[in-house]
Amino acid sequence: QVQLVESGGGLVQAGGSLRLSCSASWRTFGQYAMGWFRQAPGKEREFVAAINWNGLSTDHADSVKGRFTISRDNAKKTVYLQMNSLKPEDTALYYCAAARAFGSSDRQYGYWGQGTQVTVSS
Repeated sequence: QVQLVESGGGLVQAGGSLRLSCSASWRTFGQYAMGWFRQAPGKEREFVAAINWNGLSTDHADSVKGRFTISRDNAKKTVYLQMNSLKPEDTALYYCAAARAFGSSDRQYGYWGQGTQVTVSS
């Protein structure tokens, strides 16, 4: 059964840092591209970052470039999102997702976690 479980969210002051983790349950995790998306109340879900199957290619949304970094550890079947210099506008429910192809469109991603809440206070 394919399952993704996010962790690491919480409440942090502006300028602070958090590291999100997403653990996968299936054996062939290393064959999948992984992505992070977020959705704030009243807004559509948006792309945050993506990483290809071996970690050699990454993509980050302009709004988080230079502040967020996606990485993965295939031996641990885990993908990470290091978030630095957090801003109140980063407040959202953060989801990880898996896809067969690397990309930034949520329509490419067939497997989704339940999300972890990140709240940044000013």
